[in-house]
Amino acid sequence: MPDISLGDISLHVVDRGRGQSLLLVHGFPLDHSMWQRQIDELAADFRVIAPDLRGFGQSGVTAGTVTMEQMADDLAGMLDSLGVAEPVALCGLSMGGYVGWQFALRYRNRLAKLIQCDTRAVADSPEAAAGRLKTAERVLVDGAQVVAESMLGKLFAEATARQQPAVVEATRQVMLRTAPVGIAAALRGMSERPDVSGRLAEFDMPALIVCGEHDAIAAPAEMRGIAEQMPQAKFALINDAGHMAPLEQPAAVNAEIRAFLAS
Repeated sequence: MPDISLGDISLHVVDRGRGQSLLLVHGFPLDHSMWQRQIDELAADFRVIAPDLRGFGQSGVTAGTVTMEQMADDLAGMLDSLGVAEPVALCGLSMGGYVGWQFALRYRNRLAKLIQCDTRAVADSPEAAAGRLKTAERVLVDGAQVVAESMLGKLFAEATARQQPAVVEATRQVMLRTAPVGIAAALRGMSERPDVSGRLAEFDMPALIVCGEHDAIAAPAEMRGIAEQMPQAKFALINDAGHMAPLEQPAAVNAEIRAFLAS
């Protein structure tokens, strides 16, 4: 698990397995551990690379605003440092999906396939952006529990909360350990992220669009619409999952990823 120096920051990275490179990009306000079931299974057949994004997990923290473009640039620099020259498959969830769109636009030649899980293509509405900025200021005063308390109930399907309480609690603990400065910087970055909903036809790489059946943040109908506008996209609905489909139903998501990468 090396730490990669990118000049102004250090990224913590899990790098396991051999074969085709699969880059896993976590959601907000989490870290690489949300992908543990993907890492454990898929590293048997692929080189699985799972970083902690700037401001999260064991990576360095930047104050101010960290944009989705900056995070995409970080991923490109990390791949350079790891000696990954061939195009990768990128799998992003939620905020990781926002980063995935920007990576695809900025580094198309480095991307073989794109997997977008429980994410959106539209930008924030003015109201949503203002809400993120307000939350950023609250987090700096009151700590990471602000986002843990406001988000946790929206992330999981009711069945997950009932049947997998340890998964929910582990996610809460990851949130609580996240640096408030990093949370605030990412909130500001998400509030100004570009709208790519009118550019979906430009994402011409093979793509898999994955959505939890009960996702309350990125609705299945919305994500199905994303897939329909992309030239080479397949839509996969994950039953009995919410916004954290790879964590809630790892076997089903892993099967979709594996089949997609083999196609």
